[in-house]
Amino acid sequence: MKEHFGIETFDFVFLDHWKDRYLPDTKLMEVCLILTTAISFSLRYYETQPHSIKIEGDITLGGLFPVHSRGPAGVPCGEIKKEKGIHRMEAMMYALDQINSDPDLLPNITLGARILDTCSRDTYALEQSLTFVQALIQKDNSDVRCSNGEPPIIPKPERVVGVIGASASSVSIMVANVLRLFAIPQISYASTAPELSDNNRYDFFSRVVPPDSFQAQAMVDIVKAMGWNYVSTLASEGNYGESGVDAFVQISREAGGLCIAQSIKIPREPRPGEFEKIIKRLMETSNARGVIIFANEDDIKRVLEAAKKANLTGHFLFVGSDSWGAKNSPILNLEDVAEGAVTILPKRASIDGFDQYFTTRSLENNRRNIWFAEFWEDDFKCKLTRPGIRGNSGLRKCTGEERISRDSAYEQEGKVQFVIDAVYAMAHALHSMHNDLCLGSMGVCDKMDPVDGRMLLSYIRAINFNGSAGTGVMFNENGDAPGRYDIFQYQLSNTTNPGYKVIGQWTNHLRLNDMQWSGGDKLVPDSVCSFPCESGERKRMVKGVPCCWHCELCDGYQYLLDEFNCDMCPFDMRPTPNRTGCRPTPIIKLEWSSPWAIIPVFLAVMGILATSGVIITFIRFNDTPIVRASGRELSYVLLTGIFLIYLITFLMIAEPSTVVCAFRRLFLGLGMCISYSAMLTKTNRIYRIFEQGKKSVTPPKFISPTSQLIITFIFISVQLLGVFIWFGVIPPHTTVDFDELRPPNPEYARGILKCDMSDLSLIGCLSYSMVLMVTCTVYAIKSRGVPETFNEAKPIGFTMYTTCIIWLAFVPIFFGTSQSTEKMFIQTTTLTVSMSLSATVSLGMLYIPKVYVIIFHPEQNVQKRKRSFKAVVQAATVSTHLSQKSSDKQNGETKVEPDRSQ
Repeated sequence: MKEHFGIETFDFVFLDHWKDRYLPDTKLMEVCLILTTAISFSLRYYETQPHSIKIEGDITLGGLFPVHSRGPAGVPCGEIKKEKGIHRMEAMMYALDQINSDPDLLPNITLGARILDTCSRDTYALEQSLTFVQALIQKDNSDVRCSNGEPPIIPKPERVVGVIGASASSVSIMVANVLRLFAIPQISYASTAPELSDNNRYDFFSRVVPPDSFQAQAMVDIVKAMGWNYVSTLASEGNYGESGVDAFVQISREAGGLCIAQSIKIPREPRPGEFEKIIKRLMETSNARGVIIFANEDDIKRVLEAAKKANLTGHFLFVGSDSWGAKNSPILNLEDVAEGAVTILPKRASIDGFDQYFTTRSLENNRRNIWFAEFWEDDFKCKLTRPGIRGNSGLRKCTGEERISRDSAYEQEGKVQFVIDAVYAMAHALHSMHNDLCLGSMGVCDKMDPVDGRMLLSYIRAINFNGSAGTGVMFNENGDAPGRYDIFQYQLSNTTNPGYKVIGQWTNHLRLNDMQWSGGDKLVPDSVCSFPCESGERKRMVKGVPCCWHCELCDGYQYLLDEFNCDMCPFDMRPTPNRTGCRPTPIIKLEWSSPWAIIPVFLAVMGILATSGVIITFIRFNDTPIVRASGRELSYVLLTGIFLIYLITFLMIAEPSTVVCAFRRLFLGLGMCISYSAMLTKTNRIYRIFEQGKKSVTPPKFISPTSQLIITFIFISVQLLGVFIWFGVIPPHTTVDFDELRPPNPEYARGILKCDMSDLSLIGCLSYSMVLMVTCTVYAIKSRGVPETFNEAKPIGFTMYTTCIIWLAFVPIFFGTSQSTEKMFIQTTTLTVSMSLSATVSLGMLYIPKVYVIIFHPEQNVQKRKRSFKAVVQAATVSTHLSQKSSDKQNGETKVEPDRSQ
């Protein structure tokens, strides 16, 4: 056996040679471990003579196909795989037949093959692939002699120039690590792991299917096109699933805007209840309804079963890789759970020539396929009679007359196209190489014997031809084919033919249409961590998860500056109803029609009419005793002040302007100042007269009318001086107060057009009048003992007492409403009503009784004899003792005219 294999002389001197040529950047010990392990297995393998298909030819290609499934523990191979195994393997033989019969492709050169079974297991495939390298292993036969002493004749092993395969990515990776040591190019028809795109580690590997990195990019584009930003991933343990998910995660991270809720790995040997746990984990982030799944058929089916068992039919929205594709086996009896699933498959077509070829295969015309009899039994559910093997009574006997697709279901396996393209790619590379090296010579020339693997690789990477489906076959610098995918969706509702529907394509960019979801709904379901915020709400991001956020309302006077920040509106603006910007705050003023204005205006009008009536009456009866006795000059001054007090109401309600504001400053305190200056002068005069009379009969100074007017105007001039100083320091102007009426709800915010007079300045404007009022009240109290029959002290006293009460009530009302949203209205009304009431009290107590006598009792308005100042004082003194007895006498009967000549 050893002589046949020629391996007893293999040592690491050989590896040093190959290391220098092909392993400059690879860890040598790792490769050595793989190779020595494979060799140990191969010793056992050749003891039992491997099962393989041998097709003679001038140039031999290797083939690796998963003819059988993975066997149970301790057994390398299991049941036969009809589609992924036999269909694909027959596709290679069909392609060889087509090439060998083509006079234009490799003329006069026949392609042969050595086709091996990988049994869907990477380690077993590695053992098998040593068949491809045995011709390249250096042998030392110097110590080997035949029994007659002559050197043995050892047949030259066949030399494999390139390998077609393998199918699974894990198998291709394992085989590629060995084939690159011997510079044997490899073209896979189904391995899509992104890892194989690493041209430094797998420099002799190429593939006619696009890598999963392209598939992952297509799936990212699909997810984004559906508006999803929060998905989970499911991967079967192993190179295909894990690499696919890794590529998806990496691309989504680079693209941005897509977050992975959970990445779950399905164990290679799942324990009972494992899939139920997976569904529970997925429901921990239930908003992530989209599930990206890179898994084998069995795992896909069990995931769907677990979702249905958990009563979550319709909740998860699956996006499946090409392992799901358009297959019915993973969704059998689970169609309702799979509804809406979007899947992806490399763009492909059914090859009619292969269908005709394969359906005509029979036991008689396909003896080169050593596994065809096993396929026949499995496909037709019968048993062939073989020598030494007892028939199975449970199965009928095969007649050999059965025909594929007539007596059994047949559908071309999806990767047949790619197997054919892989074989043709190798043939086109060899054809170009032959044209360049052999210069038109027939057959394999010396320069191609043996074929240089590294040179062949360069020709493989340079090919560009139309493949079996009419699409271009080419490779990039990493040996990857272009990404071309069909997008499918499994649709059930509102379709005449439920099933997988092509809804789009991906060739470097995505085209999608005609998507349909549960119940025929065209609206794409949501798979987002957080829903978009409402208008006027900002995003508060969840730390570490860029797709998740909480929505917070921009409250108060804030508006949405950008999606993450709120900002305050300018002081004169308020947010729009949707809080996306700011709008001007409405400006208001006290309107004449407002209830806050109607009452003050009514009182003012009535007061002006009454005051005007008194003035007219006094002017009409100017020389009558009562008018003269009341002090005509000061009475007119006092009545003027009262008139101005009523008039200020209209200025306070009028629309603010510079002129109005100037008049407000001037007349607000002037009317009261005039009134109380006149009353203060009167009470002071009376007080001084009777205080002087107690000491002597000499009258006090400055009691004449002229003196009284001068004193009154001196008091008034103080007010005027203060006002004009105020004018000079701060000229009158209007302002809009946006702070006064600024409630928590900005919808009720208003700017108030007003004069530039603060509460403090307003009180300051009235303060001097208050001082006069208080002083006048003091003199009225001091003069309370003077009999009513001789003076106006008592009416003035009652006037001042009432006025003080009014203004004492005004203060808490005025300042107590400073926080009210209607502050301006309340304070204006309170001020004007208080002023009108104080004026009304003065008018009513001092002048209405006189007018009444003048008009209704003119007989009492008669001249009395004049008396000296001494007589007046003496009479007043006596009258003090008799005041109780004379209180019931009328005012007109007792009042005397003082001697004004004194």
